[in-house]
Amino acid sequence: MATEEGREVELDDTDVELLRRIERDFDVSLDTLADELPLSRSAVHYRLSKLKETGVVEGVTADLDPLAFGLDMVAITDVSVTHEEGYSEEIGTELAAISGVEQVYYTMGDVDFVIIVRVRDRDRMNEVINRIVAIESVKETSSRFVMDEVKSSPKVLTNSFDGIGLG
Repeated sequence: MATEEGREVELDDTDVELLRRIERDFDVSLDTLADELPLSRSAVHYRLSKLKETGVVEGVTADLDPLAFGLDMVAITDVSVTHEEGYSEEIGTELAAISGVEQVYYTMGDVDFVIIVRVRDRDRMNEVINRIVAIESVKETSSRFVMDEVKSSPKVLTNSFDGIGLG
């Protein structure tokens, strides 16, 4: 398995099972994990620390409901840009820095970037789109507005390695 920095990280079946459990609920206690896995509490702690050090576990976050904050307007926006050396990283960074942009994907095909924007209302959406088109290399945008979020909860292990060990 490669980390964001491109380093290969060796994971055994116990690491994968530990990652499955913390991906499902990171708030689970070390004692509970030790009871569920064939490990001592200190072994669980050591493995989690190692997974953080190697970049497999990137951070600890709380899953907040965006609707509780009135952030119920979502748009999927395609962004086409002028191609210059280093454009993907530079423009991707600029897009990611815009308040309201949740996700940025550099793509190949008809468009260069696909971004997910989440805001409170049309006025804020217009501000975000105006900031996007103000980026010097942006040529064109096209947005689709989400009418209903059927599923929006990315889970790496659940989606990628369903029942398959890595190691």
